Amino acid sequence: MPNTNKKLVPEARAALDRFKMEAASEVGVNLKQGYNGDLTARQAGSVGGQMVKKMIQQVEQSMAGK
Repeated sequence: MPNTNKKLVPEARAALDRFKMEAASEVGVNLKQGYNGDLTARQAGSVGGQMVKKMIQQVEQSMAGK
């Protein structure tokens, strides 16, 4: 089975990390660079949920502009 974690565009990793840090800040979760395994499930879920919310907003805005 191929490695599904491999990024096709190396620059995407840095952009995704910035996006994740921004979403975490918006929900009041303090992320560190590197390991964040000490987060609670609630905190991690809040960050992921905020990321999805922001992605949906971006797609809706791009669709409205067409």
